Amino acid sequence: MRRALSWVVVAAVAAGSVGGARGPSAAAGEPAAAPVTEAEALEIGIEAYHYFYSLVSMEVTRRVSTNLEAGKLPGHGPMNEFCHMREYPPASFRAVVRPNFDTLYSSGWLDLTTEPMIVTAPDTGGRYYLLPMLDMWSDVFASPGKRTTGTGAASWAVVPPGWTGTLPAGVQRIDAPTSYVWIIGRTQTNGPADYDAVHKVQDGYRITPLSQWGKTATPPKATIDPSVDMKTPPLDQVNGMKGTEYFRLAAELMKRNPPHVTDWSTVARLRRIGIEVGRSFDPAALDPVVRGALDRVPAEGLKQMLAKLPTVARVVNGWQMNTDTMGVYGNYYLKRAIVAMAGLGANQPDDAIYPMLLVDAEGKPLQGDQKYVLHFEKGEVPPVGAFWSLTMYDAEGFQVANPINRFAIGDRDALKFNADGSLDLLIQHASPGKDLESNWLPSPASGVLGITMRLYAPKPHALDGRWVPPAVRRVP
Repeated sequence: MRRALSWVVVAAVAAGSVGGARGPSAAAGEPAAAPVTEAEALEIGIEAYHYFYSLVSMEVTRRVSTNLEAGKLPGHGPMNEFCHMREYPPASFRAVVRPNFDTLYSSGWLDLTTEPMIVTAPDTGGRYYLLPMLDMWSDVFASPGKRTTGTGAASWAVVPPGWTGTLPAGVQRIDAPTSYVWIIGRTQTNGPADYDAVHKVQDGYRITPLSQWGKTATPPKATIDPSVDMKTPPLDQVNGMKGTEYFRLAAELMKRNPPHVTDWSTVARLRRIGIEVGRSFDPAALDPVVRGALDRVPAEGLKQMLAKLPTVARVVNGWQMNTDTMGVYGNYYLKRAIVAMAGLGANQPDDAIYPMLLVDAEGKPLQGDQKYVLHFEKGEVPPVGAFWSLTMYDAEGFQVANPINRFAIGDRDALKFNADGSLDLLIQHASPGKDLESNWLPSPASGVLGITMRLYAPKPHALDGRWVPPAVRRVP
């Protein structure tokens, strides 16, 4: 468990002049820190931008997602209540990038600032489900579901850092690293015809305050903040922040979401540019040269993230195979930021992996005005314990409307295999004809395509690299 108390010490010793205006205080006999140069401030600022990106993204997403009463907008509602997506996201959905079309989401934000919350799942009758719990740094710290806890009815008390108390019999304890937690529940959904059965499972998911356990719980009410931007997608809000705005918010968030205990070295460097655990960020107290450097940070930080995106994981046959350092990122802050940008809320690899298609067999980005085929030899379809799919997005990670309202295709569809047992998936804008539409994944008419494969409960040889997806080939 990550402990907030470790950071009380860091906050207590952080004082004095920072960034040319207030630097870290020196212990007896320790030389004072040298003034921060513009180049150093820019370098540390970019590190800080990447370090905080997931935290800021989670907070902006939380504000937008919980700033409505339940039922006003799918997936949105008050804290401490599951808000369900009752059908696949429409083409206009922009709350998160790269939503899946294999499961129906059940989103729940937990507020543990006053007491633990008990999360309950029903008996799903063997149906695959997953209730991954993310701390505010976007790490998955617990993942109840079919793989880990089975499909029988169960209850877990999610407790805040430092909590001591007694839990009801039959309720398992899960320690949360932060006082806010995001549960991104997923329930296996075998197409729209399966909605009614999935809704029954979703209705069995519950969030109950510990003090109301065993009683008739009072439904939570959303606290509406009119200052929250409900029109701009969270990703655009984060990427549009100026340097001082971004770091002001990050410093406030760090007060109630302490850094992980392995973050000490980064936190020490942040003090050089005026960012300290437990204290507000005051850009006016910085040297103007440092302040100017920080203004340049967001553009440079995003530039580096976008440049690293294609190589953040190994690439085989044009597919980026994110099979490690996912869901839990350690000190790989740049990757954590990139995943938050490209697909906030990623699972741990044992629960699901998401090969991302970067280029075709010729090494070229896929374009909407071209035709492609993904060919699996007999017995070489994605190896999974649950199910797999291939999902189409645009370059920004959002779905695009198409004539047959199909955003993903996979093993639960009525795919037609070739006579030799192989399988061809057709990727193109125009219909390949009625006889072939069963295997057609529609693409946008133009622009770069953002294709993601999903393997739920992947087999070991998909995790260790013995299996990789075949290259996608362009066809006339």
